[in-house]
Amino acid sequence: MCCLSMRHERMLYFTIFVFQKRKQMSLQKKIMEQLKAAMKSKDSVALESLRAIKSAILLAQTESGAKEEISEDQELKILQKLVKQRKDSAVLFKEQGRDDLAAPELAQAEVIAQFLPEQMSEFDIKEVVTGIIAQIGASGMKDMGKVMGMASKQLAGKADGKTISALVKAALV
Repeated sequence: MCCLSMRHERMLYFTIFVFQKRKQMSLQKKIMEQLKAAMKSKDSVALESLRAIKSAILLAQTESGAKEEISEDQELKILQKLVKQRKDSAVLFKEQGRDDLAAPELAQAEVIAQFLPEQMSEFDIKEVVTGIIAQIGASGMKDMGKVMGMASKQLAGKADGKTISALVKAALV
């Protein structure tokens, strides 16, 4: 009986390990599948976006070590960075009156955003920020760094940093 339970315990650990490996690789597999589909459909915007994601992930992997896989948190940060870059570029192009260049940037941002978790509403973010402020006991702008640190960790991948910052400022003022 004891050996049987240890055997089941080992199988459970192995199953969890395999599941975690699959989960980590799932983003890269999704990107490769989407990349193949974009090549077949000759969708240049999606193709360019997916190649940018693949390139950024490979770059992060080579920086961290030869055969190491990057964590899910790092993947989220990479995707958020790519979306932010595209949106910032689009804003600059619109300011300069170049809507022809802004449209592809926004389209690429939408393609990349598919791989991010669903973004929280402003109301939900406000609730989390209010809870953090109450938990820390923050009373003014001097505590903004503490609140932002905790909020950024809790809302990683679920909310934009600018939105979090604006709501924290509004709550602390």
